[in-house]
Parts: sequence; C-alpha cells; structure tokens
Amino acid sequence: MRLLSLAMLSLSVLSGVSAAGDREQWVQWRGNARNCEVSRPVEWPSSLKPEFLKELYRVPLGPSYSGPIVAADRVFVTETEGKKNEITRALDRDTGKELWKVEWEGAMAVPFFAASNGSWIRATPVYDGKRLYVPGMLDVLVALDASTGKELWRADFKAMFETVGQTFGFVCSPLVDEGFVYVQTSGGLVKLNCETGEVVWRGLKEQGGMMGGAFSSPILATLAGTRQIVVQTRAKLCGVDLATGADLWSVAIPSFRDMNILTPTIIGDRIFTSCYGGGALMYEVTKGAAGLEVKEIWKNKTEAYMSSPVVVDGRIYLHLRNQRFCCLDPTNGESLWRTTPFGKYWSMAVNGKRVLALDEAGDLILFEADPAEYKEIDKVHVTDATAWAHIAVADGQVFVRALDSLIVYGWK
Repeated sequence: MRLLSLAMLSLSVLSGVSAAGDREQWVQWRGNARNCEVSRPVEWPSSLKPEFLKELYRVPLGPSYSGPIVAADRVFVTETEGKKNEITRALDRDTGKELWKVEWEGAMAVPFFAASNGSWIRATPVYDGKRLYVPGMLDVLVALDASTGKELWRADFKAMFETVGQTFGFVCSPLVDEGFVYVQTSGGLVKLNCETGEVVWRGLKEQGGMMGGAFSSPILATLAGTRQIVVQTRAKLCGVDLATGADLWSVAIPSFRDMNILTPTIIGDRIFTSCYGGGALMYEVTKGAAGLEVKEIWKNKTEAYMSSPVVVDGRIYLHLRNQRFCCLDPTNGESLWRTTPFGKYWSMAVNGKRVLALDEAGDLILFEADPAEYKEIDKVHVTDATAWAHIAVADGQVFVRALDSLIVYGWK
C-alpha cells in the first residue's frame, strides 16, 4: 500500500524544485561530484562556536542512514517507520516545514549478527533536478517527482532478475549521468533510463544473498582516456563500459567476509581502496594491446571500514577501522600521521584545505588538511543520537542527519 500526503504551501512550490534561484546544492552521495567537495568554494568560518554555527531548525524523524539531499529550495530525507514502511519527505530548505511525504511498505530485518547496525533504510537518494531516485531496503528503486512526491516509476530488482535479494538490504547509493541512473543491485550493476525506468543493460550479473549485492557505491571516472563507471562489488574492483555494461578491467579485492564498502577513490589514472581484512590498495589503469589493463601499484595493512576517504592536495585522508584518522601518501601508501581514536565512522565535506567531518558519535570536527600533522581547528557536539548518515554542506548551511532527526545549521 502506498500513501501520498501533500502539504503544499503554494503554487510557487509546485512550479519546480529550482524555483528558489541559483543556490548551491548537494544532490547525491558524497556531494555533487562524489568526492565530498563543495561546488562553490567560499571561505568557511574558523569556528564552530554558536555565534558562527547557528541552529536554524531541527525536524524529528525516524531512523535512517541516508544522507540528506539538498536542492535549491528543499531538502529530501528518508526514514523507516515501525519496522514496516519506508518514508521519503521533502522539507523546506530554510524552515524545515514539510512540503510532501510519500511512503510504501518495504522495511526488512537484517541478520541477527548485524542487528546492532539497525534494519532501517541505508542508501542515499540522488536528485537530477526533476526526479528523486530513492533506494528501498527490499532492492527497489523508486523515482519520485521532486516537486510533488508523485511516484513516476519503480524498479523491483529482486522480482525483475529473480534473485534472492540482498541479505543486508539495499546499500548502494545510485548515480545519475546524462539521463541514466546506475545502481548496484542483487542482480548486479544496472543502467536504467531516468524518464521511464527501463533497464538499458545489466552487468556484473549475480544473484544476491549473504555474500552478494553491494556495500559500495559507484563513481564516474576517466581512466587511461576512457570514461567509465568504476564499481566495487563485494569481491572485486572493476571498470564498466557506460554504453554496454561490459567489463573493461577488473581485479579481485580480498576482504573479511567480502566487506568491500568504500566508494573507490580516483586520483588521476589510479584508484585507491581499503577494506576490513584486506588492507589498503592502489591500482593504476593503463592502455594495453588488448584494451584497458589494471596493475597493483602498492599494498599495505592500513584497514578502513565504512568511511570513504577524501583527497586534498594529492594526499589521502582516511578514517580507519581502528577509529583513528590518518593521512596517506598516494605514491607509496606511507602513513604520514595517525591520530588517537574517534568514533566508528566519519563523513566529510571539503572546501580547499578545510574539511568538516561528522563523527558517528555526534561531533562536528573542523580541521585543516595538512600532510605534516593533524590540525584540528574546532570541534562541537551536535547530537546525542548516532550520526552515520553523510553530512551535506551548501551555501553556508550544514545538514546533519542524526538517527532521530535532521538538524540544519547556518554557518557564517
């Protein structure tokens, strides 16, 4: 059963999501380019004290790990309600007032050994200026009209590909490029038409289950002169042809229980990843006589877990499985420094050399990216609820999705 309740404020809200003018947005997982960088670099304050970081509003919500999606005049959030329904809401960006709400039956329970991480919605939606694409836990992707919340189409991958689904739920955050949406499902990597939801191709075919599906999310890259989608499955890292879905290159990534979680990090023609039980790895893609080839550049025992890194001035800044934060030299993998432990997970936004991190323990941390030492500028506790969802920063606003609420700050 699907319920749609509209709380429209005026016809101007209905006229289009971009009606509020040319404001900076944060439209997908890890920001507009999936590298955590803000799209309009302006100088950030050097303080997180209340006179600079002012709470604008706080909206109570059910649990979710989806990062907030920030459009010109609204912010989209998801939640799981009562272990039964999944909800997507559009809120006024400046006031938090609800504009629309849509829900569907779709919750699930993860295995008992993963229950401490919750069974609520995990993946982050993506917004293309007209539509919002929302991944539900039961391996479905729902396209909504971003102005009204009306459902436009729905892809049920478990039914479509006759798979067993994803034991830990739909984790991959979809990616939109040139009128198509790409997402890793229980049936493999899928390309769909944004307008119709029609499947264009299905690559990296599989059947899901305990060791199937995906924990990572893809990224677009041009490697060795070839534009492609770079994907980390549970077992391997690979480049996929955008037109056909064919493998361009691939390499096995060994990890504990196939927990390859990070979004691949692109540095020139090189790709960095790190995983629980497998350590850190750097690969390079080159052109060979028979097509693209991949080779290992270096490998070490530096283990990340769930937190994807950022790259600032050619250095890798990474939160580790042991909860420490480190800086790596990408040329050889050398650890330039490591901190004492923080919380279990970090998400980050980058503006030049400044990085704003959201710690799972509920702290905002502002630091300067410096390969010589960890330079913390300021730190403030913003929520007692856990904060696994990815931070979003746009036009002097900071969006924190805690497990129990959305908290929005003005930071000027």
